Amino acid sequence: MSDILDMGGRVSLVTGAGQGVGAQIARHLASASNSGGVAVNDYFIERAEAVADEINSAGGKAIAVQADVSDRASVEAMVAKTEEALGTIGVLVNNAGNAGAEPIPEQRKPFWETDKEIWDRTIGVNFYGVINCVGAVLPGMMKRQAPGRIISIISDASRYGDLGMEIYSGAKAGAAGFMRSVARTMGRHQITANNIVISLTNTPATQAWLEDPERMKGTMSKYIVRRPGEPTDIANMALYLASDASEWISGQTYPVNGGFTLAL
Repeated sequence: MSDILDMGGRVSLVTGAGQGVGAQIARHLASASNSGGVAVNDYFIERAEAVADEINSAGGKAIAVQADVSDRASVEAMVAKTEEALGTIGVLVNNAGNAGAEPIPEQRKPFWETDKEIWDRTIGVNFYGVINCVGAVLPGMMKRQAPGRIISIISDASRYGDLGMEIYSGAKAGAAGFMRSVARTMGRHQITANNIVISLTNTPATQAWLEDPERMKGTMSKYIVRRPGEPTDIANMALYLASDASEWISGQTYPVNGGFTLAL
């Protein structure tokens, strides 16, 4: 029996993959049957190299690529390096997000107390980062004349509207809408585009929250499955959407969030 999660020989690029969810997605894609290899991106090249080395040591195929996804020229250089080393990209996972690689305290202030320069830091990585990466890989994907997969990791803030996270919530909602339009445009090229919505997940960025018992007690009461997410939970869905099993799925948003929010 063939493996329904076969990757069809596709080369993958995962952004923000130097740790947490992105790192696990890169591991999953690299270990899948018929994987064409994975480019592990991070703003900090040392983190990307550590994940790529781990994948290669385990028998997979990976390279590390540095880029600031909010900068179009940086993204185009990353895509060129990936395709030179591994071949044309067939899977893009837009995972880079949150407050960016180098967050500053001003990003946590009420948005009306800050200016456009501060907003742009959040919008740059969470919205323009997705646009830049999709725009850079699409020409090659279309030329391949073979199935392609684009996946964006979207926060539940985009649907729930988290308290005090207006700019972030808006940027993630914009990225989700952008992906739906990409799905419609790219269907004739055998390229699918889908979103994965996540909520509180056990990553280095959430350790302070997870280690506060009182805060966690109140938080977990809002979840049907009463535990934080693990990177593997999200990576499982990413592998499914990157594989041949998802051939007839596009333009969709999948909550992988323990039931924090529900979809019709």
